[in-house]
Amino acid sequence: MYSRTTRAIRITVRPIFLEDQSDPDEGHFVWAYQVTIDNEGGETVQLLRRRWVITDANGFVQEVEGPGVVGVQPVLEPGEAFEYTSGCPLATPSGFMEGTYAMRQTETGEVFDVTVPTFSLDSPHGGHSIH
Repeated sequence: MYSRTTRAIRITVRPIFLEDQSDPDEGHFVWAYQVTIDNEGGETVQLLRRRWVITDANGFVQEVEGPGVVGVQPVLEPGEAFEYTSGCPLATPSGFMEGTYAMRQTETGEVFDVTVPTFSLDSPHGGHSIH
């Protein structure tokens, strides 16, 4: 598990390699990642947008941006948490993801970024060399 806190918003990520959805012989590797967003502060916040930077083992970088997560823009009161699961395919047996969530403090309207911890996408199919 990977965890990081920004302005009392704790983001915890757990990546899971999905062997049954992957096809290593075809260069198709799939992960799920479970995210928990905990509001450990004293102010209500809303997640507005997400931005992901996904890098595979060959250094290919893909950026993904959009409103909310999994189709929602959750509001978190102090002490509340929101959990969701999403997925990521890669053409290599490993890589990593990092990103940010744009959050809005509902009382003042201030928008700020919360850092998602960089997390590793590792499959049991990596580390083989062909000579």
